[in-house]
Amino acid sequence: MRAFFLALALAGFALAGPAAAQTPVVTVSEPWVRATVAQQQATGAFMRLSASQNARLVAASSPVAGLTEIHEMTVVNDVMRMRAIAGLDLPAAQAVELRPGGYHVMLMQLRQPLNAGERVAITLVFEDANRQRFTQTIEAPVLPLGAAAAGAHGHGGPGHGAHAAPGGHGHGHAPAAPAAPQRP
Repeated sequence: MRAFFLALALAGFALAGPAAAQTPVVTVSEPWVRATVAQQQATGAFMRLSASQNARLVAASSPVAGLTEIHEMTVVNDVMRMRAIAGLDLPAAQAVELRPGGYHVMLMQLRQPLNAGERVAITLVFEDANRQRFTQTIEAPVLPLGAAAAGAHGHGGPGHGAHAAPGGHGHGHAPAAPAAPQRP
């Protein structure tokens, strides 16, 4: 009888294990890509990321770019600096903005110019707290150079409002990308 209860308990743990280690859900909202001009080899992709559990954006790729990196833009001694980063933390239940003048996905070695009105597929690679990777592919509209994103408006509160870099423009409000996470 003891063996029966032990087997039943182990079966219960086996069933609870996958449920306890669920993949975080990352909601991607308001994605957009800045249009380019002829001969331009790089542009930025911007969006808002919200994770249901602690996660991390660790990579990205796109069929329109030969190289895609996660970047951070900062001002040091009145000089704007941009650099690639290994990943971007996504704290549970907190929106993280990827916007001009801050964090963004950099699309480099572009294979063709990106024109306003087109859509760009971007695959985002995330890690959960156990360093398990999962992906999510979104479609981001390409918005014109110098134009505010469709329906752009301020959000109020710290870190929100008209997110603009010098010579840049505010962030966009496109429909959310409800793609399901996929394990690679």
